[in-house]
Amino acid sequence: MSDLKSKFMEVYSKLKSELLNDPAFEFTDDSRQWVSQMLDYNVPGGKLNRGLSVIDSYQILKGGKELTEEEIFLTSALGWCIEWLQAYFLVLDDIMDNSVTRRGQPCWFRVPKVGLIAANDGILLRNHIPRILKKHFKGKSYYVDLLDLFNEVEFQTASGQMIDLITTIEGEKDLSKYSIPLHHRIVQYKTAYYSFYLPVACALVMAGENLDNHVDVKNILIEMGTYFQVQDDYLDCFGHPDVIGKIGTDIEDFKCSWLVVKALEIATDEQKKLLFEHYGKADEASVKKVKELYKALDLEGVFADYESTSYQKLNKSIEAHPKKEVQAVLKSFLAKIYKRQK
Repeated sequence: MSDLKSKFMEVYSKLKSELLNDPAFEFTDDSRQWVSQMLDYNVPGGKLNRGLSVIDSYQILKGGKELTEEEIFLTSALGWCIEWLQAYFLVLDDIMDNSVTRRGQPCWFRVPKVGLIAANDGILLRNHIPRILKKHFKGKSYYVDLLDLFNEVEFQTASGQMIDLITTIEGEKDLSKYSIPLHHRIVQYKTAYYSFYLPVACALVMAGENLDNHVDVKNILIEMGTYFQVQDDYLDCFGHPDVIGKIGTDIEDFKCSWLVVKALEIATDEQKKLLFEHYGKADEASVKKVKELYKALDLEGVFADYESTSYQKLNKSIEAHPKKEVQAVLKSFLAKIYKRQK
């Protein structure tokens, strides 16, 4: 795996160097240095799961056969396009949410001298994707399918972000709007499409498959993405900051979290009143009251039930798929996230 990761990082360096010498723009030393620093700060810093899973998925679809150098390069390049997409979303997301840290360092817009230049950097990151695709995939029969796929997923993610933002408008905080269907909708569009469906869709397209024939695969991956986000919501409150790498702030941020939606479903009128009063307030006492209520409602137990039911349901859907290789791809995805702690 570490060997694969180092090969993956080599492809990053190659793509970065191509972008820093892109003939469509006359770079000065200053602009080249800016883009170089901006990329290193924002693109390769995460766990790289999305990008690496393009390579894994493609190899499984090929029956586990050893990949050629070209296949490793192309699947890596597609993996990096997803990481670039993620970086673009996060840079802009952090500005919108006025966040402080990301991946254990200050958000890009909080770096001295960057500020709101970060908004344009986000646009640059977004524009790097079609440039990478054009350079390395233009001659391929599936080139247009890739462009189409990235455009669709980007639109879905931006729309999911919009639903998320308009439900938490300052001064219009209304818990009664929060429900399981709303939570699922936000998650499906904001996270599941680009984090779960996109890596597998890239591998399928490269393997010569028509995505229209794989709507069932898309549905399973969207379900998986929803399950992943519910875990995330749970860990935000009950996970240990040292393990998950961040301090959860969903309660303070008035997030449409699975926990609050579940709490609203099962709480008594008295408990609901407490939630309405304290949810979304940044003071410690309010956060503590909400967490105590979550404990009283045994949301840990409710989550454990949800986790095992979801896992069984997903396994059943996967096993119903006619293609063994596709089943294997989906199972490997599920194995990575089942009962995760971070």
